[in-house]
Amino acid sequence: MAGAGIVVAAPFAATVTQVAVAVGEAVGVGQLVAVLESMKIEHPIAADASGVVESVDIEVGDALAEGQPMVRLRPAEVAVTQPAPNTGVDPAYVRPDLAEVLDRRTGLGDGARPEAVAKRHALGRRTARENLADLVDANSFEEYGGFAIAAQTARRDRDDLIANTAADGFIGGIARVNGHLFDDQASRCAVMSYDYMVLAGTQGQRGHGKKDRLLPVVEQLRLPVVLFAEGGGGRPGDTDTPAISGNDLLSFSLFARLSGLVPSVGIVSGRCFAGNAALAGCCDVIIATEDANLGMAGPAMIEGGGLGQHRPEDIGPVAVQEPNGVLDLVVPDDAAAVAAAKQYLSYFQGPLGEWSCADQRELRAVVPERRKQAYDVRRVVDLLADADTVLELRRAYGVGMITALVRLEGRPVGIIANNSTHLGGAIDADGADKAARFMQLCDAHELPIVFLVDTPGFMVGPEAERTAQVRRFSRMMVTGASLTVPYMTVLLRKGVGLGALAMSGGSFHAPLFTVAWPTGEISGMGLEGAVQLGARRQLEAIDDQAERAAAFDAMVAAAYERSRALEAAMINEIDDVIDPADTRARIVHMLRSCPPVARRDGKKRPMVDTW
Repeated sequence: MAGAGIVVAAPFAATVTQVAVAVGEAVGVGQLVAVLESMKIEHPIAADASGVVESVDIEVGDALAEGQPMVRLRPAEVAVTQPAPNTGVDPAYVRPDLAEVLDRRTGLGDGARPEAVAKRHALGRRTARENLADLVDANSFEEYGGFAIAAQTARRDRDDLIANTAADGFIGGIARVNGHLFDDQASRCAVMSYDYMVLAGTQGQRGHGKKDRLLPVVEQLRLPVVLFAEGGGGRPGDTDTPAISGNDLLSFSLFARLSGLVPSVGIVSGRCFAGNAALAGCCDVIIATEDANLGMAGPAMIEGGGLGQHRPEDIGPVAVQEPNGVLDLVVPDDAAAVAAAKQYLSYFQGPLGEWSCADQRELRAVVPERRKQAYDVRRVVDLLADADTVLELRRAYGVGMITALVRLEGRPVGIIANNSTHLGGAIDADGADKAARFMQLCDAHELPIVFLVDTPGFMVGPEAERTAQVRRFSRMMVTGASLTVPYMTVLLRKGVGLGALAMSGGSFHAPLFTVAWPTGEISGMGLEGAVQLGARRQLEAIDDQAERAAAFDAMVAAAYERSRALEAAMINEIDDVIDPADTRARIVHMLRSCPPVARRDGKKRPMVDTW
């Protein structure tokens, strides 16, 4: 209404912290009238009409209700000179609070610890952050808990802890790996590393807390994990915690729970003991440098247990841990370990569009024409696979069995093959363990499996039974029967008895196909033994030793003729006998026939055995 007064009221309940006008003062539109504080936040209140102040109804400290009058104006045209608006901010200006954060972040990097870095480099080793930078795609690492310091403020100066215990010796976050090969989602990965330059890579209270924070995110997002596990296990020097044992922490449980859900890689370089070793042991594969030492206790724990003094270099060296199967891959140095981890992860990130392979006709000559002559089955694997895609795991353990990840026309596949250069390809206890665990690994992470069979069966004899062979061999059977991924069997030569069945998921009709090369020989047991058992009386009736031997040889020859793969194919025991040069094409054709793998809500298998 013309001539009516103008009331500037409180827009919400608040306290007055500033009164900016006085009676008689001319006030323009947008001019500050008062400052109110509500929920610890200050709010400037401006006039939305011009006029002259008739009354000021508030004082500093007044508690106002919503809508309560603060200032009354008499309408008037008022020309108030307002300060020029701020049209922009200097992007180069760094506020003090931001400067502090940026300075602290710089302190997390290797540049803040030149002496420690120099010691690492003098040993031929890389720093934790150098390894992570090599593993992940550039500018993709989002770190969790980087500003953490060791929980030792009760005995050390804060600035000392900031300078010398960066990230509490544990670096973790989410990044991309192999992003140049796979799309953004497929290349996402969780990466973690203990930092040996911080308190010898020991596990501190806040580092555990960071894992407890990060690992549920990893589980929720179902991200593969790479862990650099160099370090000495639990740290006794933390003081800022009421813990007695620390056994109520969740880190080990959360990490172990990832088994069977996502692929995991442990990288061991240098010394890795106690808790660090336990985490590495939970991983699907362990990659170690040649100078690594891996053990469930370091020198101090061993001596404390009354078991004498030992150098770190004598505890779990590669010479021990590779042939006993603890290590899956051994590489020369940190750079090679990172390269191997990236290759391993790639098999679980999806197919590749570009590939090449050898002339498949070369497969025709791999198996010797002499049926008892050993040969290198790795040659078969190399020829079948896409060029430069074979990654063999646990090569020095269970040497009678070959387990490898490969690609066929870009598709990732697991291969399990008998090695005729060891025990003639007979399956011993170590080989059975190795194959069974590899089957679990492939099945858990949806990789098809190809069995390349050339075995006279399982190993026999009193010494073999001392190795708990009955249970360990049967592990192949129960694991094979539980597979849900596509799998196929190719009989290269001998397919004898229970060994051949274990290499076929329990039956020649369990795989999607069972085919043989022309060199294939199929029987229920070793043919010499079968003749000895089945024709014993007939042979014993022949008095002349030479005549008996000739009769035995003739029976064995006839048995081998009946066991030829073509004979088995004629009665449908196997699906086909093929030209070796067609093997790759037949496998790929079947892979193309399989429906795409649907994303699971959870695990297919409860876990992948650590052994």
